[in-house]
Amino acid sequence: MTAALLPRKALHLTAMALPLAGWTLHSTVLHHRLTQAHRDPLTTAWRREAFTNRAQRLLARHPDDVALVLADADDFKQINDNYGHSAGDAALAAIGARLADWAGPRGVVGRLGGDEFAVLTRIEPRHQELRLEHLARLMSRPFRHDDGLLPLAVSMGAATPGAVKATDLRTLMRAADAAMYEGKHTGRIVHARPDHAAAQSVNGRRSGRPGTALRGRAA
Repeated sequence: MTAALLPRKALHLTAMALPLAGWTLHSTVLHHRLTQAHRDPLTTAWRREAFTNRAQRLLARHPDDVALVLADADDFKQINDNYGHSAGDAALAAIGARLADWAGPRGVVGRLGGDEFAVLTRIEPRHQELRLEHLARLMSRPFRHDDGLLPLAVSMGAATPGAVKATDLRTLMRAADAAMYEGKHTGRIVHARPDHAAAQSVNGRRSGRPGTALRGRAA
């Protein structure tokens, strides 16, 4: 190849690369926007549908070593009424961040709606008790708002396939929800039993809770 042809070939390759680079950038931006659309902007947790899809895949791959936890902030209305909605937002952001830290890269966190969250993560059965105790301590810590700390209380119910005798997400969520309300305001995580899974529910939540009458709505 002559020296005269080298710049021409280089120019041709550059011209071909520019549209490819532009498309790669466009695809990256588009993927980021689609991902963000499925996340709750306040807590960065996945929205209900995105959480459900990811949790189902995780459960299908690892049915024997996962734990599902449903979390519900106690007296959340009082936080808003006493300290303002910015304090309520700070409480929700703290809950989402703590659940994500606890779940780690092997788990998925979702905001089901309002002050209700769900997390599914991989934990070997022999470590589940200690990990759940750690979560209870983590969620009881005060959260930071402005220049001070405010108290935080979160009710939680945990369901594992081994304890509930079921490996489908809907049953685990139903059991965890019933367990959570059994221990409401106690500050401890209630472990679901098989009888918790028998509670009537809609969309995995106890029948009669606000929002359960509408398909797909957060309870």
